Amino acid sequence: MTVQDSGSVEDLAARLRPGFTLGVASAAFQIEGSLTADGRGPSGWDAFAEKPGAIVDGDSPTVACDHYNRADEDIALMQELGVDSYRFSLSWPRIQPGGKGSINQRGLDFYDRLIDKLLAAGISPMATLFHWDTPLELEHAGGWMNRDTAERFAVYCAAAADRFGDRVDHWVTMNEPVSVTVQGYSLGVHAPGRQLLFDSLPAAHHQLLGHGMAVRALRNAGVKGQIGVSNMHCPVESASNSLGDRLMTQALDLILNRIYADAILLGQYPKPPWPMKPWFRSLGTIHDGDLDLISQPLDFYGLNYYYPVKVAAGPGPAEIPTGKSPEMSEVPFHLAAYQEYETTGFGWPVAPEYLALLLRQMKDRYGDALPPVYITEGGASFPEPPHVDGPVQDTNRISYLAEHLGHALTATGPGGIAEDVDLRGYYVWTLLDNFEWAAGYSQRFGLVHVDFHTQERTPKESYYWLRALERARSQEP
Repeated sequence: MTVQDSGSVEDLAARLRPGFTLGVASAAFQIEGSLTADGRGPSGWDAFAEKPGAIVDGDSPTVACDHYNRADEDIALMQELGVDSYRFSLSWPRIQPGGKGSINQRGLDFYDRLIDKLLAAGISPMATLFHWDTPLELEHAGGWMNRDTAERFAVYCAAAADRFGDRVDHWVTMNEPVSVTVQGYSLGVHAPGRQLLFDSLPAAHHQLLGHGMAVRALRNAGVKGQIGVSNMHCPVESASNSLGDRLMTQALDLILNRIYADAILLGQYPKPPWPMKPWFRSLGTIHDGDLDLISQPLDFYGLNYYYPVKVAAGPGPAEIPTGKSPEMSEVPFHLAAYQEYETTGFGWPVAPEYLALLLRQMKDRYGDALPPVYITEGGASFPEPPHVDGPVQDTNRISYLAEHLGHALTATGPGGIAEDVDLRGYYVWTLLDNFEWAAGYSQRFGLVHVDFHTQERTPKESYYWLRALERARSQEP
């Protein structure tokens, strides 16, 4: 599919239901730069990025996309694109530099201006309260392994709610607590770089507790916007029908998916297969009332979908979706490859039909407890040059987005396998090529190419494709 394939664009546009949100998503640490501007404090990711070998090519997030100074330009790109909504994150250390104590008014002012400019451009703000940038002072005190971090998070959320609650249309309490737990505290490939393996699970519980406290703070503040959470979910399947593969698949499904969604939507943690109970023992240290707090009713549930996972018993290559992790050799399972699929620049299988399967699985597991759903992230990186003199011909990204959005609409439409799921929108990851965490600037997900030496923005063909889709929809009777 290409931008010129108007029939395909028009067909997809005709399938977008009235009120369906098309948006783009980003994260503060990945785009803002200006890491010491306006009194912002350091985060755990600032410290992690300074460790030798932690980031591909030694790339630095200090400037990133310079969005802090170029927000007007980026909002103009979104306005021209025609998206309904922009999902961005508030930087906790920019608003509360130490993670506790006084609130930084200059940090609040930056987001005040951003939200007002979005609204003036006709773009609905979706604000994420935590997208991985834990204040460094709290990280030094144990980070999300420390229950107190959830308490500190609630105070910051209350300050954000008080300042922006009259204008933000959707609130996401947390982004991908699974990624913080697994990559940051279990395997050590992301900040804070700890390698606790199964002993990392208190970080999951405390993030979920922080989510519950954030919901309470937002409700108490009387915010006008809807409240939800966003987590990455992976359909998990067994590499074979052997007992070992099936047991390990069950265990990884709990680790990646059910610990989070079961607690949030059902108010309970799932029971692991009995041979694996020792792995999950650290989840047993919860206080009375914790699960009630975690499972407060939500207005929506955000799904980030990128790839399915295939599991085989026994040690294997020290590979995880975002790179290499020697610690993976210490667990009794490994990830098997999907040979039948093309892959992204990260090596992730391009498997849009699994998004439909994921939606079906969520409804099967949670039934009426599943609120309306947004795909809060979906996108792909592909190899692209660092410098360009015109639009990147990223037909692979156009195909990726068209297929994933198409499968989601088919699955939740009449007669689809997940027609009982109330799917409200799809947010593309991401507007701009950015600092892709431990991958630095080696992975480009953007609809807009960024030259990280000059900061020049150049819309790619995928940008024009999405613009054509938005315009075709607006012409529907």
